[in-house]
Amino acid sequence: MAKLYPDDKQFVDMPLSTTPDQVLQNFKELAEAHNHSIPWQQLQVFVQEHFQAVGQELEPWIPGDWKDSPRFLQKISDTKLRAWAGQLHRLWKKLGKKMKPEVLSHPERFSLIYSAHPFIVPGGRFVEFYYWDSYWVMEGLLLSEMAEMVKGMLQNFLDLVKTYGHVPNGGRVYYLQRSQPPLLTLMMDLYVTHTNDTTFLQENIETLALELDFWTQNRSVSVRLEGESYVLNRYYVPYGGPRPESYSKDSELADALPEGEREALWAELKAGAESGWDFSSRWLVGGPNPDLLSSIRTSKLVPVDLNAFLCQAEDLMSKFYSRLGNESQATKYRTSRAQRLAALNAVLWDEEKGAWFDFDLENSKKNREFYPSNLTPLWAGCFSDPVVTDKALKYLEDSQILTYQYGIPTSLRETGQQWDFPNAWAPLQDFVIRGLAKSPSPRTQEVAFQLAQNWIRTNFDVYSQKSAMYEKYDISNGGQPGCGGEYEVQEGFGWTNGVALMLLDRYGDRLSSGTQLAFLEPHCLAAALLPNFLLLSLLPQ
Repeated sequence: MAKLYPDDKQFVDMPLSTTPDQVLQNFKELAEAHNHSIPWQQLQVFVQEHFQAVGQELEPWIPGDWKDSPRFLQKISDTKLRAWAGQLHRLWKKLGKKMKPEVLSHPERFSLIYSAHPFIVPGGRFVEFYYWDSYWVMEGLLLSEMAEMVKGMLQNFLDLVKTYGHVPNGGRVYYLQRSQPPLLTLMMDLYVTHTNDTTFLQENIETLALELDFWTQNRSVSVRLEGESYVLNRYYVPYGGPRPESYSKDSELADALPEGEREALWAELKAGAESGWDFSSRWLVGGPNPDLLSSIRTSKLVPVDLNAFLCQAEDLMSKFYSRLGNESQATKYRTSRAQRLAALNAVLWDEEKGAWFDFDLENSKKNREFYPSNLTPLWAGCFSDPVVTDKALKYLEDSQILTYQYGIPTSLRETGQQWDFPNAWAPLQDFVIRGLAKSPSPRTQEVAFQLAQNWIRTNFDVYSQKSAMYEKYDISNGGQPGCGGEYEVQEGFGWTNGVALMLLDRYGDRLSSGTQLAFLEPHCLAAALLPNFLLLSLLPQ
């Protein structure tokens, strides 16, 4: 709360220089010497003496299976894009990390959770691995022909499930209370499809089952609709207290609330972090002012994307068990998927709009705002009628999403949160592009390509100007690094690189670097401060 650092995450990531007991004892003595009101300078000196700089416990790691020129580069016709893809491929060396042995021998001195295998980090302030980010990182690594690196990262996640029963949000002890979008089964499928390593699958199938059990046992909710009951899943963290990595922000946000409501707010913020969308108007559907973060009610919504991911995982588990000759388990997961598909159709699908929508449990209604997550069942293959892909295209047209030339916006609401307009995020582009690409219709497939072209050009143009990839992009007035939310936009960037490489691989014979677009100053800061009625002037008419 003394705010020695602008970013709360910096302090909780600093390793201890000595034992926790010794640090606490020394701190107690310092506090008593100053009558429990330690001057700021004294506190700063204390922290410098008892803690080490962030990142000391990690060492750079150049992956052993990195090679100079992976085959996919040859599929990219545009020479500028091919050269750029080569630079993205080289970024894996910059983002590779390995833990020092002392994290294992003295775990009590580190917030980092020990993992035996090297991994790729997102970049910037994120020097540990993250759960859902790693799926798109793995997609990129496999295009870079780095299957051993992927196997090691997968093993780290599987080890976490064996130890804790789930994959935490990221590789720090303060993330243990919450998970992130469950893509572990999909990661295994990605790796096994690429390598045909059935032995690895056989050894770890029960651990995959254990992770899905975590979601079934701890994140299920029953929805009653028109006399029927459906079981679906939600993001839900039943623990209060501020998030350690955003402690002062969470604490100050709760100050405006009566004391009895603070724990509930903190639990909802953690659920929002578990969703991966921290934070978004998707979750701000309660309270008198739905644009304030204190209105967050993540756990009161049944999210489309979470249920699409679980539906996909159940489908993959049934296929895995069939492949391994265990038909009774295969049948169990087939049945689970069928039940979830029926629930998705009954509770989340909207025939008139041609999309799926998050369901508000308290008000028994769908949230019909636009979010790219509304189309995740397409990406996850969690639909039974092939014409839904063409309905989804009409939904995008009706929502005027195709008028955005630089990427698909995260929402059409401008709240100052990072998972809202004007930001666009790589994984959300993937949901829509690969979802539409599943359509048998040439027109829908062509739109998927055009959306890929828009996103690649934004990434490429910003890289040409800044020599960096970013976690998110502002698409309101030409591609720019994104903004808003709790911290400055970060460079790196694991999943952005992965999605760019995937699109370059998929459409490399057609994508064009095009002409350099004019760069305008981003309006992010102004947008975050201006009243919301200004949003109307930014949206397409």
